[in-house]
Amino acid sequence: MRDRRRSSDRTEPDEMSDPVSADQPPDGPERPSGEDLEAKARNLALRMLTHSPRTRAQLERSLYRREYEEEIITRALDRIEEAGLIDDAAFAKGWVSSRHHSRRLSRRALSQELRTRGIEEETVREAVAEVSDEDETEAARALARKRLAGSRGKDPETRIRRAVGALARKGYPGGLSYRIVREELDAETEAEAEAEAEAEAEAETEAGVERDTERDVERDVERDAETEDSDVVSDTDLL
Repeated sequence: MRDRRRSSDRTEPDEMSDPVSADQPPDGPERPSGEDLEAKARNLALRMLTHSPRTRAQLERSLYRREYEEEIITRALDRIEEAGLIDDAAFAKGWVSSRHHSRRLSRRALSQELRTRGIEEETVREAVAEVSDEDETEAARALARKRLAGSRGKDPETRIRRAVGALARKGYPGGLSYRIVREELDAETEAEAEAEAEAEAEAETEAGVERDTERDVERDVERDAETEDSDVVSDTDLL
C-alpha cells in the first residue's frame, strides 16, 4: 500500500504540467480557432496599413498569399473598414493627386494604375475626374518642355520623336502628344529668335554708346586744343 501511494504521488506532477484537453490530440499543437485566425489576419492587415496606404483588394491579395481563408479575410477586413482605416475612395483621390503632380501622369495612366490596385470602376472615374482637361494639358506641356530641354543640339525630328515617346509612356494620346510637342518646339524656336534679336539690339546699343563716347572725347580734345591755341595768341598779343 505504501509503495502504491508513492507511485501515485510521483505521477501527479507530470499529469498536471502537461494537461491534455478533450479536443486536442496529445501529439499535436492546438489548432487556432476562427476568432484567433481573424485576429491574426486583422493585425497583419493593420501592420501593412501602418507601413503605407493600401486598398482593400491589395490587403485581400496579401492575406490570400499567406493562405488565410476567404471568410477569415472578409471578416477581418470588414472590421478594419468599419473603423474607417480602409477607404478606397480616399486612397484613389490621394493617389491621383500625388501621381499627377509628381509624375505628370495622364488620366488614362492614372485610371490603369488604380484598376490594378483593385479600385472599382466608379471610384476610379470619380477620382480621375479631379484632373481637368486644362490640368492634363498643362502637365503634358511641362513634360514636353523638360524633354525638349534635354535634347537641345539634336535635329528637330529626333527631338520630336523622343518627346512624343516620353508623353506616350505617361499615357497621353499620340495626337495630343505630337501637337503639344510641336507647339512647344515652335515656342522654343521663337523664344530663341527673340533672345537673339534682343542680344543684337543690346549689342548695337552698346556700340552706339561707345561711338557717342568716342565722338564726345574727340570734341573735348578739339575744344581743349582750340582753347590752348587761343591762350597762345593772347600771350603773343601781350608781348
